[in-house]
Amino acid sequence: MSRPDPRAIRHALPRRALLKAAAGAALGLPLGALGLPVRALAAPGKAADEFFVFIHAAGGWDVTLWADPRNEARGLVDPATTDNTDAAPLRLWVDAPGPGGARTFALVRPKGSSLAFGPGIGALAELHDRLCIVNGLAMNTVSHPDGIAFATTGRHLSGGRTTSSSVDAICASELGADQTFPVVSVQFPSAFVGDRLDRRAAPLMVGDIGTISRALTRSKLYDTDEDRAAVTALLSEEARSLAARSGAAGALDGFALQAEGLAGMLEAGLQDVFSRGKLIQAHPEFNHKARFARQAAVNAAFAIEAMRRNVVRCVSFASVGFDTHTSNYRQHAVTQQELFDLIAALVRSLDATPHPTRAGKKLSDHTHILVTSDFCRTPQINTAMGRDHYPNNSAVVISPRFRGGFSFGKTDPEQLLPAAAKAFQGGPRPIAPPDLLATFLFAFGISPRDHLRDGEVVPELLRSP
Repeated sequence: MSRPDPRAIRHALPRRALLKAAAGAALGLPLGALGLPVRALAAPGKAADEFFVFIHAAGGWDVTLWADPRNEARGLVDPATTDNTDAAPLRLWVDAPGPGGARTFALVRPKGSSLAFGPGIGALAELHDRLCIVNGLAMNTVSHPDGIAFATTGRHLSGGRTTSSSVDAICASELGADQTFPVVSVQFPSAFVGDRLDRRAAPLMVGDIGTISRALTRSKLYDTDEDRAAVTALLSEEARSLAARSGAAGALDGFALQAEGLAGMLEAGLQDVFSRGKLIQAHPEFNHKARFARQAAVNAAFAIEAMRRNVVRCVSFASVGFDTHTSNYRQHAVTQQELFDLIAALVRSLDATPHPTRAGKKLSDHTHILVTSDFCRTPQINTAMGRDHYPNNSAVVISPRFRGGFSFGKTDPEQLLPAAAKAFQGGPRPIAPPDLLATFLFAFGISPRDHLRDGEVVPELLRSP
């Protein structure tokens, strides 16, 4: 079990708690006897053979249409109605009386579930028993760049710069540095900051999966695969030999790792994993013709193929189309439906795919999905028939390590602002992105205090061991 960094703990605990801990340590008392959150300070043994998919709904989504539905005109809430929303394509939209004679939606209540959704949830409602919904996430920002950074790193920007590594890079460093591709990031807000992470886990950030396929293409006009393999072996051996006699072995070992890694990347057939055309052909279960989720569908297909072949640890990608300030809000619920349909198809595909290293297991047994956004949108419709930025949020985790069919956190019923979710260390307050990220890392044996400045583990979100 790894011990937490005392400097990180010092940042995370209030002065009174630190003094109390120091006094207790002098007396030989355990941390638990001092009332300190032991589970938030140390993580269990690290997980192995796990895969991760991180999805960011870029632009800020309307949580009243899926995770935290509001279909009543109460307080500031102007609910979605047939006047401001294109309801025809929404499979789960059922008319209900709305304000001013318009028609709003009836809540979606899956049979046998205590959860309620809005019509934007789409096919993901069928997997309600696997969803861990987090509502009332306190974003404390209405800036796109700041909200994106806060959602994925747990820290706000400082001087316009990201100050902490993103959750995908952390998981890749802790659990996948030996993979051919520790993390592939497609238009996802990945960040690799500081010197805490393994440099091999720096995210491979691209705008399109096909970019990687083109980069791995090698002409056979002047040399063959065997020629390149021989050169790679020679360079690797030279680098290792020099490293053994060098006072700065790390850099030379890095050269050897790069040479060996390139050989793995150029293995026969691996380029097909990054071919947009072949991914679409191999995975018709994803709706590649969808208006809003077209690119995301390719990325989901890539995740399945790359995990099935065990060449990646984390796949991160963004889904666009959620920034709807004006009349394009009419399609906002459809955008959500396409994203959640895609995630449902991804989960079902994971269910049908064997795990590459665990006999008798499916990928879904060891794959963990976290879906976030910048923030949510105002509960009231603006004069341009759209919604603006709002400092609240929701997220969803689909993971065997997290409770399924469960909702945590809440919002003010009249204004849709985050409300206190539980008594945290400093007292009652809403849950915030650092808490969610700390809990996510902790679930896989990664000590949150090694990577996050803020946040407490929320055991209520986790399945019992």
